[in-house]
Amino acid sequence: MLEIVQAAGWPIWFLILASVVAIPIIVERFWALRRSVIIPKGLVDEVLHEFKQRGINTALLARTAQRGPLGQIIAAGLANAQAPRVVMKEAIEEVGRVVTHRLDRFLTTLGTIAAMAPLLGLFGTVIGMIEIFGSTTDVGANPVALAHGISVALYNTAFGLMIAIPCMIFYRHFRALVESYIVEMEREAIRLVDAVHK
Repeated sequence: MLEIVQAAGWPIWFLILASVVAIPIIVERFWALRRSVIIPKGLVDEVLHEFKQRGINTALLARTAQRGPLGQIIAAGLANAQAPRVVMKEAIEEVGRVVTHRLDRFLTTLGTIAAMAPLLGLFGTVIGMIEIFGSTTDVGANPVALAHGISVALYNTAFGLMIAIPCMIFYRHFRALVESYIVEMEREAIRLVDAVHK
């Protein structure tokens, strides 16, 4: 591996840095965007059952808010259950914006790496081409310098694509996942509002 890095030249270090940043983001987003964490199964039904049995109390609000992003949205709605329907919906929407922002965390960075990696590979290719042309003299080309320039050009292009393709796949996957969660949380929040304000 060290031989490949040496053959790829100094431009490869930018790509290595990009991959070092991307891998933890992908692992963290896989862990943070689990369905059981974002939208616990049966949460709204449990909360509505307790709400009908005992009404609103601070223990219910605190417990609900600790049940992930959907729990925070539901708790904001319950805290305003005595208010008019419009006020309750506004409170839910306000917390929903904060939750959406948290779900999108690091996705911009991952998307930037996916877009930037091919450009960094192209940069390495240009550096390799400069080395190739620099190896040419009046008496001919230096074969060692020529080979090094070609390896710099090709390795950087390959590494750039190797980083960009998985990053783009994961970025698109996480974006779609977040959007589906947002739609589902909106549906659950509307169900809560409808149940409270029959």
